[in-house]
Parts: sequence; structure tokens; C-alpha cells
Amino acid sequence: MQDDAPPELPADLDLRLVRYFTVVAAHRHFGRAAAELLIAQPSLSRQVRRLEQQVGARLLDRTPQGTRLTAAGEAFLPRARALLRAAAAAKAAAVAAAQPSRITIGYTTGIIVTRAVRALRHLHPDAEVQAIHLDWQAPRAALLDHQVDATVTRLPFPTDGLHVTVLYDEPRRLLIPLDHRLAGKESVTLDDIAAEPMPRLPDPVLSAYWRIDPRPDGSPAPDGPLVDALEDKLELIAAGQAVAIVSAGLRADHLRPDLTMIPLHGVEPTHVVLATRADDRSRLVAAFRKVAREHLRPTETAAG
Repeated sequence: MQDDAPPELPADLDLRLVRYFTVVAAHRHFGRAAAELLIAQPSLSRQVRRLEQQVGARLLDRTPQGTRLTAAGEAFLPRARALLRAAAAAKAAAVAAAQPSRITIGYTTGIIVTRAVRALRHLHPDAEVQAIHLDWQAPRAALLDHQVDATVTRLPFPTDGLHVTVLYDEPRRLLIPLDHRLAGKESVTLDDIAAEPMPRLPDPVLSAYWRIDPRPDGSPAPDGPLVDALEDKLELIAAGQAVAIVSAGLRADHLRPDLTMIPLHGVEPTHVVLATRADDRSRLVAAFRKVAREHLRPTETAAG
């Protein structure tokens, strides 16, 4: 029978170096990894070499095109991530035991959690209640890594290991530049944008969802450039290189005055949800779940 528990941590294996390795493995590039970690690239290379010495095997191959995992690196990576998750969980458990009245609530762009946060603080005045913004791709990882205890965000994302409650729906809208041929229309349908390129996202599930790919008639959504950051997506649209389907709650036209949103008819709304760890029995998490259901609603603009 296979044991899925993380392996015992050798005494000479530095978790900080393990984290550095997982970031390089994620980027497949030392320069981009160093930028994320806010350290110099030569220093990062030295730290990874130290880890390889501790492990006793070369984990990464450096090539002119970037960096790739060796066979040993491929084998080590999932266990390294498991070690980091286990360490984060151990720390979170210790902090929770020492500070039983503490909760961190994550939220993503365009979602306002203030009413629920204030209600929770009113119900539990002695608790430390913190709300932090999360990148749109981060909610699940932030929960599993114990960076947050609850998050309010939009589907779709993988929900295994999580407890998910749908709070409300937001209609989806078309985001275009002010000088687009459709600007000023009261509403549009997918037929109106059948030939319009749409930005692709790195996650294939998210990309298909937000591009509505394939379309109801089976045709593919026209491909636009691959984008990762919201700001890059907005710049791409403002420059007239693509249009995008977004949640009405995003209010991207408020972020960029050269953009406008138009109601998009004939597509399903997106679900705004509260997600927590499935095994979390914290009284504050349970309390926040209750106040979130009572107090979080779509904004008037998003609902209209």
C-alpha cells in the first residue's frame, strides 16, 4: 500500500532552499524565479546548488533556453511541495493553538467583503480578523498553504479538499475599448463577437470558461494572445487587440477609463463563492461562513 504522507525531513535539508527550488521549478527559469523571490540570480543559483548537495542529486539542468528538471528533480518536486505544505500546516496549527481567535480572509479583485468582515468583528470583538487581497489564480493554494482561512472568489477553480458555498451570481459582460464598433450598444450576444479574438489564460479550464470555448454551436473561440496578469489583459483590450468576457463585479472599466462593459446575453452567470479548507473546524471560520451568507451580495452595478 502506497504511503501518501510526506517523507520525514532529513536534519540537513533546509526548507528555505526547498522553497527556492519549487519556485525555480514553477518558472523553469532562474531569472524569473529570482525576481519573484526578490533575491539576486547568482545567489539563487548558489542556494539551489546547496540544496542539490543536501539531497545528493542534481535537480535542475541549466540550458540556454531556460531550466528543466532532471529525473531526480521530477521525483523530488511533488514531495518538496508536500513538505512545504506540511510545514505551513504545522505552523498554522501552532499559531491557532496559541492564538485561537484569529482568522485571515482572502478576496479577489472586484469582490467586496467589508460587510461580512465588519459583522464578524462585531460578533467576535476579541478576535483578530484580517482581510487580504489575493491574485485571481491564488485562492486554492492560499487556503491549502494556510495563508488564509477563508476566501471569497469566483468559480471555476479546483475544489477538492475545500468546502465551497455559493454566495451569489454575477452576470458576465463584454469588456471592450471605448472606440470599439460595439461600444454604446445596450447589450450583445456571442454572435456579435464570433470573430473577435479573446485573450487566452495559462489555466486551460479558466481559459475555456472565460472565453466560452467552444461556443454553444461547437465552434472554437478565436484565439488572442496568452496573458497571465489582469493588468496585461486590460492593456491588451485597451489597445484594440482583443475583447474579453468578464464578471460584472470586476468593474474593469473603473480600472481603465478607456474601457467599457456591455451586458452579454445568452451566457450563464459566474458564481461568487466562499471557500474554506474542508477539514477546518475553527469557530471563526464557521462564524464567517454564516455572516458571509447573510451579508455578501452583488453590487447594484453588477446585479443590474
